[in-house]
Amino acid sequence: MAKIFDKVIGIMGFADDEVDEELMEEEEREKEVQEGRPSSRKGAQVVSIHSQKQVKVVVLEPTTFDESQNIADQLKNRRPVIVNLENVDHNLAKRIVDFVSGATYALGGNMQKVGQGIFLFVPNNVDISGESREDSKEKGFSWSLTSK
Repeated sequence: MAKIFDKVIGIMGFADDEVDEELMEEEEREKEVQEGRPSSRKGAQVVSIHSQKQVKVVVLEPTTFDESQNIADQLKNRRPVIVNLENVDHNLAKRIVDFVSGATYALGGNMQKVGQGIFLFVPNNVDISGESREDSKEKGFSWSLTSK
């Protein structure tokens, strides 16, 4: 309502010069929006949407259960982790996998068994894509990490 009143006063010639300039700038912005032209913004920041960050994969070979917290910390820092448990006692390996699997689930990540005693844990910003075991035996194992 105030805009209409200001325009009427501006048309009659009773408005200040500052008000006239503000009205003209506002009308220009409205026209630009209606025509689909971007308005001229001073100091607007341009950011590339397609900038892809390089993903570093951490490879760990824990020997004690205490090291499983380090694996979870790496996942919290959004880094994929390959865990080699080939040389660890079976019961300890099971405890480590259970702990890290829970941390991965809590962080919204995923887990994939890569080989006998080797697991890949990824945070939610990384996808795991691969083939099933039957397909991998025929073609050779292939998988890739893609960052979101």
